[in-house]
Amino acid sequence: MDKRFKPPSLPEQLALRKQAIDDVLAHPDWSLAQAVRHLKRTLRLTTAEMAKLAGVGYRTLQDIEQGRSEGSVQTMNRILGILGLKLGVTRIRREAGPMDDAPGVEDS
Repeated sequence: MDKRFKPPSLPEQLALRKQAIDDVLAHPDWSLAQAVRHLKRTLRLTTAEMAKLAGVGYRTLQDIEQGRSEGSVQTMNRILGILGLKLGVTRIRREAGPMDDAPGVEDS
């Protein structure tokens, strides 16, 4: 834990993890760098501690955090795996437009 903070109790740690998960899921518009920074701050971890927990290099995590790298899917899954999350692919939801009712137009 970051030495600037008193180590939280187990219930506090669980509450922080839940808050971090809820925040990330509530903000799908965040960049990966924003999500990683938020997770690190919410969990009260230093970059070195988070890198060690995730099993990624310090410099790799630092580059992702500062927006110099997007990181690979595997790297992001390791980082998000700290909280039991992983990257996924979802269909973009779009509002129905005038072409949606046109003959011959189907969802793919």
